[in-house]
Amino acid sequence: MASPTVAANAYAALSRIMETGGAEKGGQTSGGPSFGALLKDAVGSVMEAGKKSDTQTIAMTSGKANVMDVVTAVAETDVAVSTLVSVRDRVIQSYEDIMKMPI
Repeated sequence: MASPTVAANAYAALSRIMETGGAEKGGQTSGGPSFGALLKDAVGSVMEAGKKSDTQTIAMTSGKANVMDVVTAVAETDVAVSTLVSVRDRVIQSYEDIMKMPI
């Protein structure tokens, strides 16, 4: 489930990776997850948040859920999608910057 705390932790982890250049001292890799794995986890968490939001909405229509639970689930989904869109925009901007570099 994505929340503001999860998003903040993801940004902090990405910041640490960027500061070290993706490598530990001595030029060896850190052994951490690959970029593809991080991306897959991020998309998975957004999908989980969306499914939870859908489940809560359906439960509310049948009278089994509280309105506050639905609002919370929708807000968490919104945060997760916003985070994913921000990362996507930054990746595209970085790609465009690299393409502008002279060879």
